[in-house]
Amino acid sequence: MENPITLHIWPRAIAHVDADAFFASVEQSLHPEYRNRPVITGAERGIVAAASYEAKARGVKRGVPLSEVTRICPDCILLPSDYETYSLFSKRMFSIMRRFTPEVEEYSIDEAFLDLTGTRRLHHTSYKEIGRMIQDEIKKELDITVSVGISLSKGTAKLCSKFRKPAGLTAVPGRHLHLLLSRTELSKVWGFGPNTCALLKKHGIKTALDFVDRPVEFVKRLLGKTGCEIWGELRGEYVNRVDTIGRLKQASISKFKTFTPPTADRGVVRARALRNLEGACIKARRYDQVAGKLIVFLRGQDFSTEGLEIRLPRPSASPVDLTGTLTELFDEIYRPGKLYRATGVVLAELVDSMPLQFGIFEEPERVMKHRSVFGAVDAIGERFGKHTVFLSDGLKIPKQHEGPRGRVARRRAEVLPGETSRQHVKLPMLH
Repeated sequence: MENPITLHIWPRAIAHVDADAFFASVEQSLHPEYRNRPVITGAERGIVAAASYEAKARGVKRGVPLSEVTRICPDCILLPSDYETYSLFSKRMFSIMRRFTPEVEEYSIDEAFLDLTGTRRLHHTSYKEIGRMIQDEIKKELDITVSVGISLSKGTAKLCSKFRKPAGLTAVPGRHLHLLLSRTELSKVWGFGPNTCALLKKHGIKTALDFVDRPVEFVKRLLGKTGCEIWGELRGEYVNRVDTIGRLKQASISKFKTFTPPTADRGVVRARALRNLEGACIKARRYDQVAGKLIVFLRGQDFSTEGLEIRLPRPSASPVDLTGTLTELFDEIYRPGKLYRATGVVLAELVDSMPLQFGIFEEPERVMKHRSVFGAVDAIGERFGKHTVFLSDGLKIPKQHEGPRGRVARRRAEVLPGETSRQHVKLPMLH
């Protein structure tokens, strides 16, 4: 076998924790009757958002239309995505990880990087056993499984976590790093797309080990700075640090509201959807984020759900910016005469609100004015209650169904930032 890349066993220990089929697993955790059955989320969008491993074994893949899914797997359980509940499980999962190390990077809603370096003395065990303890705690408290990879860098840790999914645990110290890379195809390397893989193969590079065996000058000439960073990560160098700064950011924000009685009034249903939009935008601004994608869905009295999504020309968290786009999507899926009982909006592909990038025909002054206006709206909401100030379409919502105003809902001290007290989710409070 090839010579080791390094003889240092654990100069540092970086873990990648990746939840297995996260959305579907959450549904199975909340509904024991769904366990060991093919569960699929994304019914509100008409495509597969997530599939349980039982569904994957039947050939169901992410992004497949639900019409195709019902043909492949007619006994599957189709569910609308409950992003608020998934976010709650995510927060709990990250809180469990922080019991083992304070250095946790929330990379996405269902995965994180942890710097475990030096924690063996604290926990009186090996890094691999610490990974097993993290798995056990998450399983015990949330009843979902995670796969854990531990190695010298974020890039190699991510390779390890994918090695034995689901519920896998793989730890690769420095002296065995070359064995992992020799079994790793180029397409499995974090940061390599199809074009990069094709280019490398033209130079006789077939595996990750072939890639790191080439001199850095060759890599820089072929792939530039980014290629050099990947080359260093695969060699176990700590190039990309675990970033704990943005740990309270959201991956997506959803607002879903069921109302009674059901109605076929277009103005009322659209006003309900706009109220969802306003609520989602309020939360996005609280986290100082803007959305790159908007998803809108409507649920009928017969529980049928239709939805559409669109990528925005510029990320935004302003209802004024997004109202026109929401109306376009709404008009596509609204059916005159049909009774509706619920509306929902999801802000996806969230990024930091600054710096702003303006299109060539946009008016920066107008955008900044909206930012100032909604800053004032948020301040009023903090003092007098959410939706004290709202878009005029909200006047079409029947008064008897409006929530109480004039008071600010105070969060309990044990509720995490950005989290609401959802009583139907029986999870322990973490301290």
